[in-house]
Amino acid sequence: MGAPKAKSVFRYLTAGESHGPALVGIVEGIPAHLRVDLAAINETLARRQGGYGRSPRMKIERDEVEFLAGLRGSETLGSPIAVTVRNRDYLTPKVRALMDPIDGRGEPLTNPRPGHADYAGALKYRQRDLRNVLERASARETAMRVCLGAICAQFLAALGIRTRSYVTQIGDVSAPELDEWAAGDVESSEVRCPDRESGGRMIAAIDAAKASGDTLGGRFIVRIDGMPTGIGSNRQPGARLDGILAGAVMGMQTVRAVEIGLGADVAGTPGSRAHDNFALDRGAVVRASNRAGGIEGGMSNGEAIVLRVSVKPIPTLMKALPSVNLHQHADAPATIVRSDVCVVPAAAIVGEAMVRLALMAPVLEKYGGDSMEETLDNFQRSNAAAAALFASGQSSARQ
Repeated sequence: MGAPKAKSVFRYLTAGESHGPALVGIVEGIPAHLRVDLAAINETLARRQGGYGRSPRMKIERDEVEFLAGLRGSETLGSPIAVTVRNRDYLTPKVRALMDPIDGRGEPLTNPRPGHADYAGALKYRQRDLRNVLERASARETAMRVCLGAICAQFLAALGIRTRSYVTQIGDVSAPELDEWAAGDVESSEVRCPDRESGGRMIAAIDAAKASGDTLGGRFIVRIDGMPTGIGSNRQPGARLDGILAGAVMGMQTVRAVEIGLGADVAGTPGSRAHDNFALDRGAVVRASNRAGGIEGGMSNGEAIVLRVSVKPIPTLMKALPSVNLHQHADAPATIVRSDVCVVPAAAIVGEAMVRLALMAPVLEKYGGDSMEETLDNFQRSNAAAAALFASGQSSARQ
């Protein structure tokens, strides 16, 4: 009997400061021979930069990925993939003098922003200059997560797994939640909301917040289609797919809540209306609804996975919140740096990236191989075996 096959390993790292020379990422575990579409990655990076209410910096940056390792002839080699996205803002003399990795210096930032990493990070890392915290805490870092997630999206698409998103709320303006929506309606909307009337009111709310020096949060939906049944596990808590996805999305800078399926509404819903009944349709097992959001018992159940994600308002307000000067021990307004009024449309793109990155380990654990050919063969064999399990209408389990 041969040795047991080692489990596939997937991991990623990002590095880089908001105004440093570049963002850098490494992803490990993607099989060899995945054909990589460079234009699709850059298109996804551009989508992250869009959205009504973004800061003027988005007019400076033109994010494009540069591959440093792990690719040859546009195909993965099975080795770690290293990429970089340059920060164009760093090229300005003022920013470079401030952020040069060797010679960078400047007046310290001393007034922490409520709701940001400034204060806790200063104490944790013993930093008297808050810039040494906020540069890495900035959501600029998510550009690299989106880049790596776009690479993963191409692997997942080879297995028929696809992710998409849209915005359902900005401030106190809500839009209807949809089971289906047209990609064109989302991408043509400045707030990534497929409901045109709601989108217009969202834009008005952002304009009003900007005029008053305020910021707005909101909510978006991420949907995963094409998920096979049985990704994730109920054998150990850390292997549950709902926990993996929720933890990944909560790792975004602005996210404060993640719901799957009915989410918080399940608390007030009786069991008779909380679950998805089984039925037969021409011999196939089907569901009458998708209240579970595609996950039961920590495993994908074959339905679409639906996540509802709530995002807080950005902590940097042009009308600064009350704070203190940590060096002078005196009351002072919070630091003001160039920032967005609303990031919800862009956060939806980051949410897609986090979902893609989170899916890689459990999917590779189920189907992984050293090459795409091996992975696809494992995928097809597993699906065929699952389809045959109850095909006769009788259990094939050993008695």
